[in-house]
Formats: sequence, structure tokens, C-alpha cells
Amino acid sequence: MSRLKDLYKNEIAAAMTKKFGYKNTMEIPKLDKIVVNMGVGEAKENAKVLESAVKDMETITGQKAVLTKAKKSVANFKIREGMSIGCKTTLRGEKMYEFLDRLVNLALPRVRDFRGVNPNAFDGRGNYALGIKEQIIFPEIEYDKIDKVRGMDIIFVTTAKTDEEARELLRLFNMPFAK
Repeated sequence: MSRLKDLYKNEIAAAMTKKFGYKNTMEIPKLDKIVVNMGVGEAKENAKVLESAVKDMETITGQKAVLTKAKKSVANFKIREGMSIGCKTTLRGEKMYEFLDRLVNLALPRVRDFRGVNPNAFDGRGNYALGIKEQIIFPEIEYDKIDKVRGMDIIFVTTAKTDEEARELLRLFNMPFAK
């Protein structure tokens, strides 16, 4: 079992109960899933670009990536409905905690001029969105092997009812929020 899952079961649940005064253990917010999404705009001209993005995503998350397709046709972007324009992965359970651990302890400290993540990027329902500008901050990606620097979105979905509860939960998982 991962170190973070053990930490959640023991210390984080106790700290959350102490701060918010939960009566039932099922009320304590927990991390439900992490969705990693990579939009690849150049995929409309070159299919190889999408393949390399999928390969990078699978290397980073350790799980198979799913292609995302355009829902609508947009003439200005030269996109037709059903075109593959990105990829995503949904992490749950053991892989989710492992990815969170690598993100917080290895990847984020490697970001240039890093002063912490935005503490206000919550959606009002206890979910947190984080944008990363380059995939090379992850130690699994070899700098020489990438064709282009790409960004990605990482969404943390929690069972928290409010943003304050979710912020505290992620803070207890050592998420480096900016002061």
C-alpha cells in the first residue's frame, strides 16, 4: 500500500475531523480521482504529434491514455466533429496516490521560478484544477527524446463539499500552495 494512502487513513482523516468536527467517518473528504488531460491542437495536421503526446502521458501516469475527440465542428480552428484532438487519463486508487506523491515531491519542485500553486483554482464544489506548462518536469520523461514541449491539465476530484475542505485536504497531502 502506498505511503500517502496510509497517511490519509491515519493522520489526514484525524486532522480533518479535528478541524471540521465531522461526526461520521464517511463525512471526511477524500481524494476520489485525478484526471490528467492533454490538449494537442497540432493533431489536426499531424497524427504523429498526438501519438507522441499519448506516449508521454502514458509514461507520466503509468496508465493507458484515452484519445479525446472534438464534440463540435469549429471552422475557425479547422476542426471537424469526431477528430482526435487530445488525450486523457483518469487515475484512481493506488496509481492516483503514487502520481500525487510524484507530482508534489518530484515534479512541482522542478518547475522554473516555482513559488507554489494557485490556492484559488477551486471550482466551488471541492475540485482543484492545476495547469502545467511543460511535461519535462516529470522525471520519467527524457529531455532528449521529446519532440515538443507540451502542457497538461491536472484535475483533483475530491468528495469535499466546500473549497475550504478540499484546500485543507490537499494541504495535508503536502500540495505546495502559494502564500
